[in-house]
Amino acid sequence: MLDKCWRPLESCFGWGRKRDELLWDTDLKPHALGDYSIALVQANSYLEDQGQVFTSPSATYIGVYDGHGGPEAARFITHHLLPFLHKFATEQGGLSEDVIKKAFDATEEGFLHLVKRSWPARPQIASVGSCCLLGAITDDVLYVANLGDSRAVLGRRESEGRANSPMVAERLSTDHNVGVEEVRKEVKELHPDDSHIVVYTHGVWRIKGIIQVSRSIGDVYLKKPEFNRDPLFQHFGLPIPLKRPVMTAEPSIVHRKLNPNDMFLIFASDGLWEHLSDEAAVEIVFKNPRVGIAKRLVRTALHEAARKREMRYEDIQRIEKGVRRHFHDDITVIVVYLDHSRGSPNGLKDRSLFNRTNAPVDIFSLNADVDDPEVPLHTVS
Repeated sequence: MLDKCWRPLESCFGWGRKRDELLWDTDLKPHALGDYSIALVQANSYLEDQGQVFTSPSATYIGVYDGHGGPEAARFITHHLLPFLHKFATEQGGLSEDVIKKAFDATEEGFLHLVKRSWPARPQIASVGSCCLLGAITDDVLYVANLGDSRAVLGRRESEGRANSPMVAERLSTDHNVGVEEVRKEVKELHPDDSHIVVYTHGVWRIKGIIQVSRSIGDVYLKKPEFNRDPLFQHFGLPIPLKRPVMTAEPSIVHRKLNPNDMFLIFASDGLWEHLSDEAAVEIVFKNPRVGIAKRLVRTALHEAARKREMRYEDIQRIEKGVRRHFHDDITVIVVYLDHSRGSPNGLKDRSLFNRTNAPVDIFSLNADVDDPEVPLHTVS
């Protein structure tokens, strides 16, 4: 009774814990093999992260898109990657690595066309890009495709058939970030005549001193030299003219059969992994209730970001978007539970499993983006 009386007072007078106006999450929702949870926190003036989940009785698609240079590329991927995936899977009779590559290629090509159309009025759009992490589950097979340094991590039991078996964190994606020695080596081998293809500057490794990730959707000025040689873009201020592409949109793809030891998947932008290890994130999901689990991971990362700056989380909450980027990045987290007993028996179509959840375009205002309407999954523009 006292709790029921207290909550209205909290709402009216702001008593109690301050709500983080830049944090958004959804209720626990079902998919064919379990439940999923999404949370996102905004740090930039314009939200550059986007996340989405599409579920049906036969497939579950998960997307995390971490933009940079602006929100346009991440928003474009949100409205086009899954429609392309659906289109090519239908044409080829099911999901495959080839289908996924075609969907990534078509999304990259579509964004290039958008850049060309927007170029005369907005030359800076050539410098907008996005990491792109995709998960797809169908027929108990998991595909993970990745561009950039967002990450997918599997939480699984170490031993089959033992309820008390310890949890193992298995990374399923490749971080295409030149901060990783193997990625630096890969980039250098692709450019043997350029001794400055990767430069250590301001405490981090960057391609040509510009960007940390080696693969993305967009970043047209680093893939199409004619853009960065154009006087219009040079006026905008490209630091270094390029002779040939220094980035690609070729995803790394893994696929595996899911088994009973596989308990859950964590898909997240690098804003989470900057503050939490794979093992720490898996431990949090394993030891806590499902409801609000994605938000719990985001808040844990924010507490850690605050601790590193000798602050409290409550201090971080008071900082406005834009300024807040100096303390942490936009963070998107999607947790997907794998309860292998669920599904639609005998192929029956459970209507509750047809669902699409997109993160908001802007968390602070939660306003609809009237200039960039959602594209239905069955159509491709």
